[in-house]
Amino acid sequence: MQLFSDFDGTISIQDVTDVVLSCFAEPEWEDIEQQWKDGLIGSAECMHRQIALVRASRRELDAILDTVAIDVGFLAFRDYCRINGLALTIVSDGVDYFIRHVLMRNGITDLPVVANLLHCNLVDGRESYSLAPAPNSAGCSSSSGVCKCRVVSGTEPQVYIGDGRSDFCVAGRADLVFAKDNLADYCSDKNIPFIAFDNFADLLSRMKAVIPSIARQRRAALQSKIA
Repeated sequence: MQLFSDFDGTISIQDVTDVVLSCFAEPEWEDIEQQWKDGLIGSAECMHRQIALVRASRRELDAILDTVAIDVGFLAFRDYCRINGLALTIVSDGVDYFIRHVLMRNGITDLPVVANLLHCNLVDGRESYSLAPAPNSAGCSSSSGVCKCRVVSGTEPQVYIGDGRSDFCVAGRADLVFAKDNLADYCSDKNIPFIAFDNFADLLSRMKAVIPSIARQRRAALQSKIA
C-alpha cells in the first residue's frame, strides 16, 4: 500500500510558498496569483513567474522557513507508516527546497518529496531564483508543475491525503482519499468518496479503522482479474 500526502496546508500549517512570497516577492506576485485563481494560467506558469520575483538571500529564506510549523500529529503518523511498512511520499505543487527545509527542521529526513525544483543563481553578487517542474510532469492536463496523477499511480492500493485545489484532479484516481477544507468541499460536490479529517491525529485514528478493508478489497479485485 502506498500513501501520498500534499504538504502546504496539509502537513504544514501555512502555505510555505505564500509565506515566502509575502515576505520577499515583489508585489506583482499577487496579480499573478489572481490570474491563476481566475483560471487564466496554470499553476506551473504561476509558480514559475512568482518565484522569479523573490528578492532574498538564501540565509533570509532559511530564516523565514524556520518559522513555518507543521501539524503536531504528523510525526506520529509518519512513525506509524514506517513501523507498519506503509510507503509514504510527499507530493506537492509547491517548492522542494522549502518543503525539505521545513521537514529537516522537524527532524524528518527519510521521506521522498516530489515537488517543483528550486534553482538558485548568483546575478551581480545576489541570489536569484527560478523554478523547474518535476521531471514527470510534462504535459500535465491540469497545467501543474507537478502532475500528481502521474505520481499517484500503480498496482498497489493508493491512499491520498490533501486539502486544496492542487489535489482536485488526483482525488478521483486514488483508492482512498482523506480530505479537509477545499478538497473536502470538492469531493462532496463531485461525489468522490472521501474521509474527512481535521488534523493528522484525527486522520491516523480514522486510517487505522479503514485501511485493512481497503487492502482486502484491492487484493480481491486483482485476484478476480487474474481468474
